[in-house]
Amino acid sequence: MPDIILAIDEGTTNAKVICVDKSGAIVGQASRALTLLHPYPAWAEQDPLEIIDAVGDASVEAIASIADVRIAGIAISNQRESVVAWNRHTGLPESPVIVWQCRRSEAFCDTLKQGPHVDSIRKKSGLPIDPLFPAAKMKWLLENIENGQVRAESGEICLGTIDSWLTWHMTDGAAFVTDASNASRTQLFNIQSQAWDEQLLDIFGIPRACLARVLPSSGERGVTRGFSGIEDGLPVLSQIGDSHAALYGQGGFAGSVTKATYGTGSSLMTPLEHLESNDGQLACTIAWDDGAVRYALEGNITHAGAAVEYMAQLLGLKDASQVADLASTVSSTEDVYFVPALAGLGAPHWESRARGVVCGLTDSTNRAQLARASLESIAYQIADVFEVMEHTAGQRLERLLVDGGPTRNDWLMQFQANLLGRDVVRVRVAEVSALGAAYLAGKALGWWQTHQDLLSLHRDVDVIEPDQDCPSVQQCYSGWKKAVQKTLAGM
Repeated sequence: MPDIILAIDEGTTNAKVICVDKSGAIVGQASRALTLLHPYPAWAEQDPLEIIDAVGDASVEAIASIADVRIAGIAISNQRESVVAWNRHTGLPESPVIVWQCRRSEAFCDTLKQGPHVDSIRKKSGLPIDPLFPAAKMKWLLENIENGQVRAESGEICLGTIDSWLTWHMTDGAAFVTDASNASRTQLFNIQSQAWDEQLLDIFGIPRACLARVLPSSGERGVTRGFSGIEDGLPVLSQIGDSHAALYGQGGFAGSVTKATYGTGSSLMTPLEHLESNDGQLACTIAWDDGAVRYALEGNITHAGAAVEYMAQLLGLKDASQVADLASTVSSTEDVYFVPALAGLGAPHWESRARGVVCGLTDSTNRAQLARASLESIAYQIADVFEVMEHTAGQRLERLLVDGGPTRNDWLMQFQANLLGRDVVRVRVAEVSALGAAYLAGKALGWWQTHQDLLSLHRDVDVIEPDQDCPSVQQCYSGWKKAVQKTLAGM
């Protein structure tokens, strides 16, 4: 009976599960859609129990899609910067999941930016002050849960990212743990000392007693018990944030590699040999700990695929695929730009007060041009971060590795290659974040021992080369930058 790793990728819009064998091949998979709620403008929430149910149901279907295998272990990748509070004694949620997109902590972050701790926070956590990151969300939760601060100090309330929430329930409360990659995104973790930082905890008012134990990204953290859809006694072998997992799944172990994950939001990440300082336009983060800690530069984009979904609603279309179909009927936006600052702008601007703008409208602008503008906004935002990342890294970035749902759009990928003037390398495996988590679990099992072992695994890719006969794209990019400046000027 062959062994497989059951790898979970709990994202913002879907919970996906894949089965990976010793050759690194995906031999089974399933997914379940998740509901994203916006109870107030710029707020974003999810039901934590829906996430548990979705992971369990997708696991049942993925396992049922193959026969006569033995599950050797569980791997977890997760949407980052989303946080939930739950009761340590009952395991029941004390709050909704406050999703990474949510801006409810904006006022506190604005106050913090005017205070004396800005430089210390950046130096220790590697992150700019922004509502994206969980520390400010955790503060909001403790202030809005009855007796939240006192109960957190006593350890009755647990505050955790989604990997911690899943692992807790998979092990029936035996393991309250996270990994270095997820911890490094909370703004409470000192990425130099690799520990929860007392000064950061004090600034945000978060008791140490309510936080998870931080483990390497690869290694056993408990065994399953009482989790619907998954048999008891299976070791949970990895935890890693989804963008980090995608870089790992792409084989991005060398500093010359730059990866972009296109999803609800987007993330560009390039590994670093050593921890470096930067001017604040990008974040420094722990990429993973697979026996050795690896750092990375990262730029986070809040609305990528979400911008297209928003445009679908605005135009009365069913989904993003209809937006793409409509966009393909025109060859240009005719200088119409959509800056999707629907909950602020992330990297490289980090301006949470910015709001979305459509500019360049004329009496001849049509629905198809608006649809195309929403797709182009993804590529423009990627280019903005790529440009800063190249400058910060101090070297030419020769190509961009890409993954995620929007990358299946051939036109968008060609537009991206033309915009960057670099090859875009698209992995054909859609579930590359889950695959990266599976690689880490496989290392814990001894299936693969070195990065070279992982690089030797087969990967199917498409290489999209830039069209050298497309000079107008840079003129379009210049128009985009002017549109962004209008967005920032309108705050």
